[in-house]
Amino acid sequence: MDNLNTKISKTLKSLRKNRGWSLDAASKKTGVSKAMLGQIERGESNPTIAILWKIASGFDVSFSSFIDEVEQGHNIHRIVEFQQIHPKDDKINVMTIFPYDKELGLEIFIIELLPGCEHHSPAHQKGVIEHVVVARGEIEVLVSGIWHKVKENEGLKFNADTLHGYRNLSNAKATFHDIIHYPTT
Repeated sequence: MDNLNTKISKTLKSLRKNRGWSLDAASKKTGVSKAMLGQIERGESNPTIAILWKIASGFDVSFSSFIDEVEQGHNIHRIVEFQQIHPKDDKINVMTIFPYDKELGLEIFIIELLPGCEHHSPAHQKGVIEHVVVARGEIEVLVSGIWHKVKENEGLKFNADTLHGYRNLSNAKATFHDIIHYPTT
């Protein structure tokens, strides 16, 4: 099991145990099968980005809590490398700039879409808002069933508590910043 799978496995197991949820209860909250959750916890399966978002939303935690180690007290965040979360996600790469900040209720990613990529993201928890800012190339963002073209140096803000998606129909790699705001309580 590689480091990323180990991190995902340990985080899921810890979240479930801390809440006192059975695999059945976690399955009902996340919409992910009990068998899949068990396989992820045991490190026998690595989830796709879509499955990981479902798990994060069901547990009401950030996506980055599953893929990044949080170091407190640092102001400079170094971008190390893009991570391919799952082999099925071979046309989308994710890199965390700022992992989830509980005080601000946000996390920031750079996402790379290779040519021909179309990625659908399940609904996040109620009140989550995304800002997508294209740094290189051109992408389309699916919001409320409509694809919106977003060009380099343009941005789009939308409610992310419904199904949404990203695609790159061009022949070149596209890169965008994804700023995700979680409701703070």
